[in-house]
Amino acid sequence: MRINLAGAALAAALLLTGAAHAERLTDKPLVDAAWLTEHLGNESLVILDIRDVAENVDPYAAGHVPGSVAARYSDGGWRVTVNNVPGMLPPTEQIQATIAGLGVNEDSQVVIVPAGTNASEFGGATRVYWTFKVLGHDAVTILDGGYAAWTKANGAVSTDAVTPVAGDFKAEFRPELLAGVAEVTAAIESDANLIDARSVAQFIGQEKTNTVQTLGHIPTAVNINFDKFYDAQNASFASPETIKQLAEAAGVANQSDFIAFCNTGHLASIAWFGLSEVEGLKNVRLYDGSMAEWTADPSRPVVTN
Repeated sequence: MRINLAGAALAAALLLTGAAHAERLTDKPLVDAAWLTEHLGNESLVILDIRDVAENVDPYAAGHVPGSVAARYSDGGWRVTVNNVPGMLPPTEQIQATIAGLGVNEDSQVVIVPAGTNASEFGGATRVYWTFKVLGHDAVTILDGGYAAWTKANGAVSTDAVTPVAGDFKAEFRPELLAGVAEVTAAIESDANLIDARSVAQFIGQEKTNTVQTLGHIPTAVNINFDKFYDAQNASFASPETIKQLAEAAGVANQSDFIAFCNTGHLASIAWFGLSEVEGLKNVRLYDGSMAEWTADPSRPVVTN
């Protein structure tokens, strides 16, 4: 009788460490339609369709990846207003309950499916991805190109709504992935790299959104426009080579300790994802409150050059 010692050792390790440390299906931040097709039906797989209702049409009801759960980005509980600042990470217990309610367990492999229409819309996927990471769940990835790529690859489509059974997801908060006012203030005086992911016009103070009180940007920040992280021609995320070039052009290549920000922490998640997860740079944080929070206090410095 032949005994598979490696398999026995793995099984024993899983018993000792618990389900939360079960083997991930992938360690890649992005997967394609072929990968998702291959893993459909896997018991550990939880597919979150984050597409929003548009023009009174629910895209999930019209068709979705088989087995996926509706988890709309805009009104699905992913972001809330905190101290009059919009788009913030919800309190840990609240977002933990939201995620568990979507059927996510501690050992689930989560796949996030956006629409795949443009760079800003893809920011919903990167923001949800960051949410899982900051809550301590590493087994998360994004379908590159979103639902558009899925249908282009002739992936199976279902109109059967999935009612998830609540999972046992538990958050293990990682403060090192999140920056606040104190960290940004310290970064201005240190070697930390502040990355403004907004448009050039907003960066130089020609334009602003209604969520921001003052024209301009945080001192010492460099601008890497969020849409540079997106390959519009192929409707996919930018390659590691492209992101490296962006970092070089901004003068931050081969460095560590970054804080990405935008207006409300949505577009900044695209830069965070590109620099941290795709390019693999170290110590990249997201300033959740971004310019909406920073400019709420007129004593905080803002510059236009």
